[in-house]
Amino acid sequence: MADAITITFGPLGSAGRGDLVVFVGDDLALGGAARDVLGSGGADLVARAAAVEKFKGRSLSALVLPAPAGIEADRLVVIGLGSDKDRAKIDWPVLGGFTAGKVSGRTARVVLGANGAPVTAENAAEFALGARLRSYSFDRYKTKKKPDSDENGGTTLHLLLSEHEAAAQAAKAAEAVAEGVVIARDLINEPPNVLYPEEFARRASELTKLGVEVEVLEPARMRELGMGALLAVAQGSVREPRVVVMRWNGANSAETPVALIGKGVVFDSGGVSIKSAGGMEDMKGDMGGAAAVVGTLHALASRKAKVNVVGAIGIVENMPDGGSYRPSDIVTSMSGQTIEVINTDAEGRLVLADVIWHVQSAYKPKFIIDLATLTGAIIVALGQDIAGLFSNDDDLAARITAAGEATGEKVWRMPLAPSFDKAIDSKFADMKNTGGRHGGAATAASFIKRFVNDVPWAHLDIAGVGMSSNATEINRSWGAGWGVRLLDRLMREHYEAK
Repeated sequence: MADAITITFGPLGSAGRGDLVVFVGDDLALGGAARDVLGSGGADLVARAAAVEKFKGRSLSALVLPAPAGIEADRLVVIGLGSDKDRAKIDWPVLGGFTAGKVSGRTARVVLGANGAPVTAENAAEFALGARLRSYSFDRYKTKKKPDSDENGGTTLHLLLSEHEAAAQAAKAAEAVAEGVVIARDLINEPPNVLYPEEFARRASELTKLGVEVEVLEPARMRELGMGALLAVAQGSVREPRVVVMRWNGANSAETPVALIGKGVVFDSGGVSIKSAGGMEDMKGDMGGAAAVVGTLHALASRKAKVNVVGAIGIVENMPDGGSYRPSDIVTSMSGQTIEVINTDAEGRLVLADVIWHVQSAYKPKFIIDLATLTGAIIVALGQDIAGLFSNDDDLAARITAAGEATGEKVWRMPLAPSFDKAIDSKFADMKNTGGRHGGAATAASFIKRFVNDVPWAHLDIAGVGMSSNATEINRSWGAGWGVRLLDRLMREHYEAK
């Protein structure tokens, strides 16, 4: 959940109490707006304090002066923007998150802009987005708060800039994206005894309040459709699976929809091929792909995006039980293709196989993007800051890569060589569900590709980024809600009706 943060926009020079935030480069020069607010002695004050504190104005550094004389503020917070090169390519959400962290739990006037760093309405909206994301925490199950736990709570930011009216308008769309990220984070952070498949489906169904059409498939309907792969994964749990199909129709009804598909394994014990105990508690987050799809649909519907989108998630729990599927079982997918189970811990690809087949058969999308916390192999390859991208379409891959660069949710394209596809051939069925240890992320992607027909498709393996513990300026939580900003940017830049 996001703690209380209030963000408003106003004209430069607006008066008020609380902290005053200004920005400087590595030359420590104040911009015109900051000079007007601070008065004639402001530049000298900053220079003298910087010399004492050895503040150099480097990017994402701060100098805090309590109750400076002659300035109407409880504190003066000076934030560095770095060199001319740094100021030419500011990451506005990151700057917003950093700033919010420096005034957490307080009220602050923020004079946006500095020498060499002019601010537009869109920049200000992105700054606000970062501040909102930085304010997030997940503490709904804590019954006691620490005495000094005002960190990240009760923050009020008054963002001051010349284009304040346009910025307030642009911020509405950015706020919709922030809400989508928060929804994804909440879903990922929920414990599995709370967020089981039926509850996940119920929460996704709340999108109907925004005009999203939601259909929930229960096991009987899945059996009718022949979703034998997904049902096999679920059969060891007392919690029945669900498939949720969400449709946002924001464009002309004749416009072919795009499809976003998410893996939703609400807890992954590994099944009969059980995981080791160390770190198994993190497997509540094995539904990060499904969370991103729900969050993205919320963002698109909230800002009334002019695009038609089908979002589909397969929600299961993978548990060991007398009724569990086993290594050497052969299951039949909805496509009719048979799958030899080698490892029951390679379950996410089985879920995706049936959901992808259903979506492309029922909705004929112009392209498919699936997101899944699929393999540990992608973490070995790319770490926890970059997602793996596999695709059969160069144009789609390039657009996803560009959206990742623009939002900071970066991807790296990985190969789909024939040798990886050959590695999943089976002696006893059409394919097996794992190709062995080597190239594990690529063989997993090759498996999914077998369920994609002649449609542009991209697979995002988000195992590292989706369950990252790396603290950033816009994410202090374990579940990052990764993918919502990227997908929203992709739709906005390339697929929405103009």
